[in-house]
Amino acid sequence: MTFGFAPSSAASLSPSAATATRMLEPAEWAAAGIPLLRNPREVVRGLHSRHRPGPATAIVAVLDPDERLRASASFTSRRAAADGWMFRNALLAQLRRVIPHDLRRRTPVRTAVLLYCREGDARWTEEDGAWMWGLRDACTLHGLRCGAYITLTRDGWQVLGEGRGGRRPDAASAPEPFATSQAPLPPPRTGGVASDVLRRAAAR
Repeated sequence: MTFGFAPSSAASLSPSAATATRMLEPAEWAAAGIPLLRNPREVVRGLHSRHRPGPATAIVAVLDPDERLRASASFTSRRAAADGWMFRNALLAQLRRVIPHDLRRRTPVRTAVLLYCREGDARWTEEDGAWMWGLRDACTLHGLRCGAYITLTRDGWQVLGEGRGGRRPDAASAPEPFATSQAPLPPPRTGGVASDVLRRAAAR
């Protein structure tokens, strides 16, 4: 008697067809129950001020239940083709770098949102669909709720799937000062004699 595995349908797909399945259409995203941001304008302004994104810059941010920023990271993606799997891996690497996972929780309490600054207008693209797929999968693997996907273009910002957006900031905007957008995260706490010496030296 022999045992084996039937080839999966995914394995029989060509590379281009497999890549095409790793993206979400706007209707799929809207039907996924993504939690709404209470104040998307403040979230966008805060991330824009903190990271000063240029074209092809992605900013992934983790918010607590009160929508306060707990961690964020930005990176540049210049892939020739949209690939949700590669985007997922890039997002997951950034999340693992800036915040511990919540996989031990039965229900996620923190939410990850993604702001992507890109060329072109505000209309949905296949690249947006690949980022949506990547964000959803990265959140699952890091124990987070999948939150909003926001584009930043020359037309302004837009929360895709919600129909909410604004003209400022846009892809060419100068960053606002923290005082008018969002206060910076507090510095990490340190302790011990060495830190006391450094604090006293800095105060002189």
